[in-house]
Amino acid sequence: MNKAELVQSVAAKTELTKKKTDEVVNAVLESIKEALAEGDKVMLVGFGAFSVRKRAGRKARNPRNGEEIQIPPSVVPVFKAGKGLKSSV
Repeated sequence: MNKAELVQSVAAKTELTKKKTDEVVNAVLESIKEALAEGDKVMLVGFGAFSVRKRAGRKARNPRNGEEIQIPPSVVPVFKAGKGLKSSV
């Protein structure tokens, strides 16, 4: 399911227009992005939790020439499915 299909599905269930539903979906996604950018955790009970995780820097090898490269530390978003979502799938 892509974003357009999600908007269509939510619009059908809520009886809102697709335009209004698109605005709501965008607002929810933007709010999640902002919270993660601030380092907060977003917990949706029964669905799951979005959080950020710090990855340490590490050494790796370039597969083309075998040269060793340094990968810098980074912060990545993580999603952990909740019990309700796991049981429904």
